[in-house]
Amino acid sequence: MKSKYLECGQIMRAHGINGAIVVNHFCDSYEVFSELEYLYLKNGSEYQKYKMTKCQPYKTNVLVQLDGIDNPEDVTKLRLSYLYCDRDDILKDEDDYFIVDLIGLPVIDADTNEKYGTLKDVTNQGAQDLYVIKREGKPDAYIPAVPSFVKEIKLDEAIFITPIEGMIE
Repeated sequence: MKSKYLECGQIMRAHGINGAIVVNHFCDSYEVFSELEYLYLKNGSEYQKYKMTKCQPYKTNVLVQLDGIDNPEDVTKLRLSYLYCDRDDILKDEDDYFIVDLIGLPVIDADTNEKYGTLKDVTNQGAQDLYVIKREGKPDAYIPAVPSFVKEIKLDEAIFITPIEGMIE
């Protein structure tokens, strides 16, 4: 079952005296993160909702102000805590996927139905995302996440790929 809430950042430290928070965001871009109206902090199994009243780029992170957190002491108590968003609050195209939903899916050859392994991670080395495939008894394989190799993704079934010769050895 897909989680309603997605990790979207981590609190790094306080900034200034008004409770501003330096956040390392996990979204594809600053724009995606900045469009969120609400962020959540996990408290046990519950998620506490906070309205994001300010968001701006700050070095390689973002500077955020959350309603109800208004001093550096409150932020310090939350240091290294994860921030979450409601998955329904992120606008995405029909053929876009959340990485968390792909992790663990079988990776299968679209032509032969051979199972190569399971998706372990998605990483980015600059040009495009790479799918990291965990293989039984073999080193991980890396497949560029582009339409010429990734033919179809069925979230309830598998990721279907067509690798070129030598790509997965």
